[in-house]
Amino acid sequence: MKWRGWEKVSLEVADPTVPSGRLPVEAIAPVIVSASRSTDIPAFYGDWFQSRLKEGYVRWKSPFGGRPVFVSFARTRIFVFWSKNPAPFLPCLDALDRLGHGYYFLYSVNDYDKEHLEPNVPPLDERIETFIRLSRRIGPGKVVWRYDPLILTETITVSDLLDRVERIGDRIAPFTKRMVFSFVDIEKYTKVRRNLDAAGCRGAREFSDADVAEFCEGLRRLNKRWGITLSACAEDRDLSQFGIGRGQCISYDLMTTEFAHDRDLMAFLRPEGQQALDGSSPDPSRRLKDPGQRNTCRCIVSKDIGQYSTCMHLCAYCYANTSAAAVRRNYSHYLADRESGMFHDTIVG
Repeated sequence: MKWRGWEKVSLEVADPTVPSGRLPVEAIAPVIVSASRSTDIPAFYGDWFQSRLKEGYVRWKSPFGGRPVFVSFARTRIFVFWSKNPAPFLPCLDALDRLGHGYYFLYSVNDYDKEHLEPNVPPLDERIETFIRLSRRIGPGKVVWRYDPLILTETITVSDLLDRVERIGDRIAPFTKRMVFSFVDIEKYTKVRRNLDAAGCRGAREFSDADVAEFCEGLRRLNKRWGITLSACAEDRDLSQFGIGRGQCISYDLMTTEFAHDRDLMAFLRPEGQQALDGSSPDPSRRLKDPGQRNTCRCIVSKDIGQYSTCMHLCAYCYANTSAAAVRRNYSHYLADRESGMFHDTIVG
């Protein structure tokens, strides 16, 4: 199991149905935890996360059925937080620091306020101020700017997108070292098309090769004054002519740069004796590639602890929510648990 980034460990979990109140289970203990591709834990579930951090584990339910998986934090060195609004989570950082966990943020700052595609995110200016505050708190190398996804519609052109990216980038580029972006993927997910139509997003479409070239050339020009690392998430096209690399959100390069002091993490990322047949160091993206992600995704292996249909941002382009009704139902259950002081070991109980 080590090649996947985790080992099996024994764990005792709370269970009121047994006399001792604790039940021994088998758990996995990942080195890197993703929190989360499936939902915005920092924005909506910070109290839950703190309670699970104290207990030392979570229970994860696969969206495709099957047995629940217990995830222990016993060997976790890095938490990777994905968020559109980490402001509510900032008080949680002290607990992570006390426990010695490393962490960084993939912070999506898009500008679709006029189109209401992200109905429950704070206003853009507020999100930018949070970005700057977070960067000052943990350092610019640990706050990655995501513009995710890039969407074209009847009213949003490539030129419009570049204008929006420029306005954001001019303010936050001094407070980050990396930008990751993605092009919207509509045709693969039927519910994305349905939700965009329901949101009144007329003519939403994917990028043609010409659109991609126009956007990337514009971004290359903008980055002459920003000077940050640009990469495209899960993109099969070679964009190197624009100074844009292949994205890696759960990033080997970021971790070996920002957390080089963590010997246990470095032992996992760069084990001694790992050499290719020609004597060179192997490509870490291949050795550590997450087998659970798409072929075009270059993220290294981690364990995600989020749950689908729980993100209250209710973004029109989201593939992780089955329906707004399901999200609201799950979130109301979570709020009831929070009011009672009881937190289940998985977000949705």
